[in-house]
Amino acid sequence: MNEDGEDPFEVRDSHIHGLGAFATRPLRKGQRIGLYAGRRWTPGEIATLDWDNALTYFFGLSDGSMIDGREGGNGTRHLNHSCAPNCVAYEVVDEDGVLQIQIEAGRRIRVGDELFIDYSLDIGDADPAEFECRCGAPECRGTMAAPPPPPPAKKPRRRG
Repeated sequence: MNEDGEDPFEVRDSHIHGLGAFATRPLRKGQRIGLYAGRRWTPGEIATLDWDNALTYFFGLSDGSMIDGREGGNGTRHLNHSCAPNCVAYEVVDEDGVLQIQIEAGRRIRVGDELFIDYSLDIGDADPAEFECRCGAPECRGTMAAPPPPPPAKKPRRRG
């Protein structure tokens, strides 16, 4: 939920994939959409999960834990992926010192627009083609996997 106690979006069918989240009012850049909610998995528990390649709502955190939106989640789990997202997700620490995922508008969003984040999936050694993207953005990478890191900057050559 937002600061005013109401979600600034509704969940309905998406032409991208399954269900999506759609703005119910204009959103300005930096406006909070909500916190990603769900069951917390510790790094040790994650190692025991049976990954069956089913639809997942996992959000990895920098401390190695994970939020599973399937259990106790909210509507933010329905933000679909786009290579040109209009929302951003980032970590915040709440008043109890717990890492949370906050989602904000990354730019101005109109009523009815679908809300997107860039999943930037960490796929290890898997083939990025296995994580096909259907966002349709002109700058689409063709995959929901994280883009490759940029090449290292070349050091200027000294003349002497």
